[in-house]
Order: sequence, then structure tokens, then C-alpha cells
Amino acid sequence: MHFPTDYNLIWDSARKSLDIVNKFLEKYSYILDWRKKAEWYRQLKNLMRAVGKASSSGGKGKEQRLEQAVRHYLTKARALQHKLKSSDFPLIDEMDVLMLLDLFRYMDFLDKFIDQLDRRVLQEEKIPHEEKVFSIFEEYTEWITKGKSHPNVELGKMLAITTDQYNLIVDYRIMEHQSDSEMVRPIVEELTSQYNIVSWSFDKGYWHKDNKALLEEYVEKVVMPKKGKCNRLEQEEENQRQFKLLRNKHSAVESNINELEHRGLDRCPDRGHGHFKRYVGLAVSAYNLRRIGQELIAIQRKQELAEKELRAAA
Repeated sequence: MHFPTDYNLIWDSARKSLDIVNKFLEKYSYILDWRKKAEWYRQLKNLMRAVGKASSSGGKGKEQRLEQAVRHYLTKARALQHKLKSSDFPLIDEMDVLMLLDLFRYMDFLDKFIDQLDRRVLQEEKIPHEEKVFSIFEEYTEWITKGKSHPNVELGKMLAITTDQYNLIVDYRIMEHQSDSEMVRPIVEELTSQYNIVSWSFDKGYWHKDNKALLEEYVEKVVMPKKGKCNRLEQEEENQRQFKLLRNKHSAVESNINELEHRGLDRCPDRGHGHFKRYVGLAVSAYNLRRIGQELIAIQRKQELAEKELRAAA
């Protein structure tokens, strides 16, 4: 997945449409309307690169250069869309139907991104976030703003993990357009029914007065720093020694998250939302197995060392 913009996604949609046309041509040699399909690839890619260059470059007259490049690009993309809609492809077997359905899907994407690029650049309209799509291949992809400068934006899915005192992951949840604070209730309901939890620490992003009140019904010590300015009572609570000690221990979750990335969660090679969920589960399992293995090895080494010292004393 590359960093998506509407003009990149026009190219993705166009080339996938042309790929399906090519499959029809390989299967049915008598289709004659697409003899110049290679030229469609070449021209659209060159125009896409021209838009990217005009967008990233500076200097005098940048807006005019960008507008001209976008107009040429949209003219070609619309010409391709018109040709696709006016073409007749054979429907002889089930595979033809499936290919045609895929073609319709990519043509819909092509219409969508042509419209967005036109509105954004030529009409100077701000595209609402809910209208945006960040990948035509993995449509569930989300735009993640982390509030950090490096990187300030990531593409993927948010994952909420809960670890115990042994740094084992006892719960994980893939967030579907949800905020951190919305995840607290289902996590609390699930884990408090299985474990007797004495203390529980959260990041600031999970804070909400209702979440804290809910947690205090089940957990003796809740460490949930307030997001924003604290009042006098909240400030006194966060200045308590126990609160600070438990909050400092919470930093271990950052290393757990980093280790998860080394267990396979830096990038998912599988396609489809279902396969993505399965891949996350496998990565969490690999993380826990490695943690358990480390502890077993440490216990075994400690026993061997004790036996060695015992033999030396005898």
C-alpha cells in the first residue's frame, strides 16, 4: 500500500480495470476494441506522475500547473471510463461474470476518485473525511492520527491490547472506526468476568468520567490520567505515590507494542478483512508463546545454576 491520494487511487482503479480487460482479451481473441490498451496504461501513468510532480513542486504558478495537469489527467480518465462503459464483454461462463463484477467494482472506484479530484483541485472543495477511501484493495483501512510528529499519520487499523502483570496479552480488540474511550466498556465487561483485577492502568486517550466510574465498580485502584486540566481532587489523586508507581509501570506496554511489531504486526501480507483479523490473532499468539518460552528458559537456567552450586558445595 502506498500513501494514498485521490490521483493515485484513480491510477489504481484504472490499471485494475485495464487488467481485467486484458484477461477478457486473452480469453476471447476476437475482441477488437482494445488494441491500444498498452497506450492507455502508459498515458494514464505518465499523467498521474505529472499531477504528483506538480503537486509536490513549488515555485511561481504552482496552482496553474497543478490545475492544468489535473485537467489533462481527468480528461484521460473520463475517456477510459466512457470506453469501459461502452464496451461489450462476453458472458459465457461463471468466470466471465466474476471478472465483469470486479470490473464494475473498479469502475465505481474510478468514478468516485475522478469526482473527488475534480472537487478538491478544480472546485477547491474540502472532501469530508467520511467520503474518503484509502485503498481500493483493503477498503477497511483507516487514517490514523496518532498525535505524534513522527509519523503524524499512519494507515491501517487501531489495535487495543491489555496485558497482565506478566506482560502476557490477555485481551486484544481491532478497533472499527472507534476511539480509545469507546473500547473501555466492552474490555471491562469481558475481563472483570474472568479475572479478579486489583489495579488497572490506562493511557490518557481512554479517559472519560463514565469509564472511570465504571472501572471503580470493579477495580480497587484505577489509574486513568485525565485528558486535559485536572481539578483539585483529580490533581491530588494523580500526585499520590501509588498512582505514580502504577502509572510508571504502564510504560512497559510500549515495549510490548514494539515487540508485537516484531512478531508480524508491522505489516499484514494477507488480503481481506477476515484474513487481517486472523493475522492479528496469530501475531498475538506468537507474542504470548515467546513470553512463556522466555520464562520457562529462565526457570530452567535458574534450576541448573542451583544444581551446579549444590554439587560444588558437596
